[in-house]
Amino acid sequence: MIINSWAGSGGDAFPYYFRKAGLGPLIGTRTWGGLIGISGNPQPIDGGFVSAPTFGFWNTQGAWEIEGYGVQPDYEIENVPHEMVAGRDPQLEKAIEIIAQMLEKSAKDGPQRPPKPAYPDRSGRVDKTPQ
Repeated sequence: MIINSWAGSGGDAFPYYFRKAGLGPLIGTRTWGGLIGISGNPQPIDGGFVSAPTFGFWNTQGAWEIEGYGVQPDYEIENVPHEMVAGRDPQLEKAIEIIAQMLEKSAKDGPQRPPKPAYPDRSGRVDKTPQ
């Protein structure tokens, strides 16, 4: 997954969960780090606006995470302006390189197919609930 410093809120949460699920590497630059939300603030009678954080993000160990820091990539690659003007996209190029390596390894190791289970014997069953 390609990430960068413009990604906040869901752009912080999605790569965090992507990594936690083991779906693949994160490539690019650290995300913004904005995962504290506001919700349900009453509007003052003068039509103004007041906001206060009402919820945040913590991990399964009970520690605050991401807010104020972001999600660090596995491969730190910055898209610098002079390369982009020249028509290059280093983050995308690195992502393609890594995916190609992963596909090559997968092809070499072969597909991992789960074994087919034996057919269940339901000849004497009356109910239809699974075994």
